[in-house]
Amino acid sequence: MSSSYAHSESAGWHEIPATTLGESLGAMRRMRRDMLGVVTERYERHGPVVRQGRGPMKMVNLFGPDANRLLLLDRESVFSAKKAWDLIMGRIFTNGLLLRDGDDHRHHRRLLREAFRTPALETYLERMNGMLDGMLEGWDEGGGQILSFPRIKSMALDIACQIFLGTGPGHDTRALNQAFEAAVAASMSVLRLPIPGLEFHRGLRGRRTMIRQFEGWLPERRAGHGDDFFSRFCHAVDEEGRPLRDQEIIDHLIFLMMAAHDTTTSSLTSLLYELARNPEWQERVREEIRSFAKPAVEFEDLLVMPDTIAVIRETLRRYPPLSTIPRASTEPFEWGGYEIPAGVMVTIYPIHTHHMDEWWTDPFRFDPERFLPGREEEKRHSHVYVPFGGGDHMCLGLRFAEMQIKAVLFKLLQRYRLSVPEGYRMPVQQAPISKPMDGLPLHLERIQP
Repeated sequence: MSSSYAHSESAGWHEIPATTLGESLGAMRRMRRDMLGVVTERYERHGPVVRQGRGPMKMVNLFGPDANRLLLLDRESVFSAKKAWDLIMGRIFTNGLLLRDGDDHRHHRRLLREAFRTPALETYLERMNGMLDGMLEGWDEGGGQILSFPRIKSMALDIACQIFLGTGPGHDTRALNQAFEAAVAASMSVLRLPIPGLEFHRGLRGRRTMIRQFEGWLPERRAGHGDDFFSRFCHAVDEEGRPLRDQEIIDHLIFLMMAAHDTTTSSLTSLLYELARNPEWQERVREEIRSFAKPAVEFEDLLVMPDTIAVIRETLRRYPPLSTIPRASTEPFEWGGYEIPAGVMVTIYPIHTHHMDEWWTDPFRFDPERFLPGREEEKRHSHVYVPFGGGDHMCLGLRFAEMQIKAVLFKLLQRYRLSVPEGYRMPVQQAPISKPMDGLPLHLERIQP
């Protein structure tokens, strides 16, 4: 037992406030579309420590920034990311970086980190800038009415395929796109049986499609000297000169492609929606971009874009890529006056913390000013703002994702003015990754140079 956490005066497991069977069944129906509503009701009804359900699997929800810090820093090493994520996505995203613990996780993270260092990011940005003009041209055709989510998703996948996988321009990505879609959807499947026609079966089939594709490219990437992620992984070696095995490379690629492609698509779509709804902020960001007097953002510009950074951070607060973060307890621990045993699925909810009025001013309002000097509400607590997780499992691709979003905005806002119909509100599916349920219709007006 971890003496730092467990105390004899703590209340026992069965004394923790628990959801009813009706609540649990209702939550299952609503969780994808309205996770924030579900967990907010749970927090307000039961408090910051909630035992979930009454089945054979023990589950507890912890709420608030202190709980985020507990799980993400894991100073006493009593939580496992692998055991938790394996239950959720282990058969789809097997042995991805998030699905590893301890020394094994640190070993693989060191090997993969080379693909995210500054020299590599500079190369990716240069290549991305060369791709974006062609990708964004013509978005205003047909009267300027588009469904933005599929457009952004296709663009993000093309970028990911060229920068991550080293494919050439014009490569047919439709099969990979369908495979990724099926895999991500299956990670939230309730019925996890490989029965043809079921969502989970489609996800397993999508994984097999990706494995076959990557296996076919491996010999060429091993033999070559490309600067894409795939090639960098093929040539990465540890301190003793040992490379990653073929299956390890494939597992990391499948996971990172999902993480980079889907989360960037989600964040960019949400960001364009908020800019379209808030034209004053759209103009502020556009003017900031114009002040650089250049057609594309350069690497040294990325950290000196305060309004753009504030808008991105506020979007990630409202629509965090990781709305839920689970861990499995490997030892008993005490939290909030309760003793929680080993073998429990412990879950925190960044999407809930990001909307707690105890910490954020008018939290349901889009207000990027909260991230600018003078307010900086994210500094009220070290773990009140956790869109990319934290601790050892902080998202490895954070800088790449932010760089890509800024590169797209830099070119898009110089070219188009965005709007949505008066009174429109985007219907959002909040899990497993936030996305618009209607594809987000946008109107684009060409800006004359």
